[in-house]
Amino acid sequence: MSAMSIHPRQPVTADQLWHTRGERCELVAGEVRTMSPVGPPHARVTARLAKLLLDHVDPRAAGEVWAGDPGFLIARDPDTVLAPDIAFVRTGRLRAWERGFFPGAPDLAIEVRSPGDTSTELDAKARRWLAAGCATVVIADPADASFTVWRSGHAPRVLGIADLFTDDLLPDLRLRIADVFAR
Repeated sequence: MSAMSIHPRQPVTADQLWHTRGERCELVAGEVRTMSPVGPPHARVTARLAKLLLDHVDPRAAGEVWAGDPGFLIARDPDTVLAPDIAFVRTGRLRAWERGFFPGAPDLAIEVRSPGDTSTELDAKARRWLAAGCATVVIADPADASFTVWRSGHAPRVLGIADLFTDDLLPDLRLRIADVFAR
């Protein structure tokens, strides 16, 4: 009987992921994690929320709002590239980026919960974003029309349909949760 050698799979790098097109995916510690296409409720909330943020950010030239799973390279060796549903990056940080995945975390990451997402997975992702330097993470849940807001050094806070979302990153922003989930 011959000995069988087991070769662990080599971690995928951010550069390799950048040159691979096709599937929606993220890279966590060198491991590719595919993501399924989203349904209409998820897409509607993502589009509505991106529009509301753009309407606030663009006239103030405060930065850029990106939607559609933009990639952020938040760790190297092994590489981690996360892709929020929506991201906000302040103007002053845009100079550091030329092409490829954005280096570092966004200032604000928004994840819209899909029916298959578990609380454990979303909590872990929010913690990963905060550990990478993201100031605020929002989990928007279409099922119960709520935001769970994560900020570094604070316990997560849940906002319901009657609440306003505000954040120091975006002065004067008063985002009504009801407007995000309106039909």
